[in-house]
Amino acid sequence: MLRPRLDLCVLALTVLAVAHGPSSAQSYPAKPIRIITSEAGGGADIASRLVAQGISGPLGQQVIVDNRRGGVIPGEVVSKAPPDGYTLLLFGGSFWLQPFMQEHASYDPLKDFAPISLVLMSPSVLAIHPAVVANSVNELIALVKAKPGALNYAMGAPGSSTHLAGELFKSMAKLDIVGVPFKGTGPSLNALIAGEVQLSFPNATAVTPHIKSGRLRALGVASAQRSALAPDLPTLAASGLPGFETGTTLGVFAPAKTPAAVIAKLNTEIVRFLSNADVKERFLKAGSEAVSSSPDELAVTVKADMERLGKVIKDGHIRSE
Repeated sequence: MLRPRLDLCVLALTVLAVAHGPSSAQSYPAKPIRIITSEAGGGADIASRLVAQGISGPLGQQVIVDNRRGGVIPGEVVSKAPPDGYTLLLFGGSFWLQPFMQEHASYDPLKDFAPISLVLMSPSVLAIHPAVVANSVNELIALVKAKPGALNYAMGAPGSSTHLAGELFKSMAKLDIVGVPFKGTGPSLNALIAGEVQLSFPNATAVTPHIKSGRLRALGVASAQRSALAPDLPTLAASGLPGFETGTTLGVFAPAKTPAAVIAKLNTEIVRFLSNADVKERFLKAGSEAVSSSPDELAVTVKADMERLGKVIKDGHIRSE
């Protein structure tokens, strides 16, 4: 006689659990959300704070930025977090390329994460010292081939965006050039301006002031299409290197198995924020292009970047510091 009443109690508890669980888009979010990103002051940190401010109001919860040091640690933290939508990752290429540069990776960028949306892009720019006699990408390639081993490119630490861009250029154009490492973008640009090296691939943000001042000359931008950050520059892809694309790309990810309804809700608010004209202008002034996407589009972007630069890392036996 007690069996039906017991079954009804179990059913009622199950309904309550589903209604109030993390998979319910209606109840999400029920507490503050944390965005894990890079150390304070970097591009990912700035983007994280803008996104956090932009989506906290519509979501009705505080969105906290949690800074972590290193290209691997943020990914490790989020890969092990509960898949409930309360721990997110906002990071760039070093997150999905680091596993190529480590002997034993602690996470799989494709299997351990659920993509949500792209956030921004800032393409690399092929910049040369004014003394280099080349007015186009093709002229530079011809010059390097005529003087194998004579020209060097400035790069940051092993595995940095400037390093990978230089090695991709070397590989695709079949050139004999050597990367000269420097501790960061500033020192590498100073060396290029001083003529200690002949070319480099800094991002558009860092190099634009030096191009405008005439201290450096730009030959092309490494974006798929012409960039709003350097509208007068042709793409390297259209300058004889089809498929050449490098730079800073940031996206938002959740742990794998996060409910689809939660991913959809986060995507909606992030896309809405990044599509605002004033927000786009703020990003442009900070030196990047605000871009949003579907989760699938972010997944395609990551896979393409891993295929393109993963081969460069493997062929060059590149290991991060």
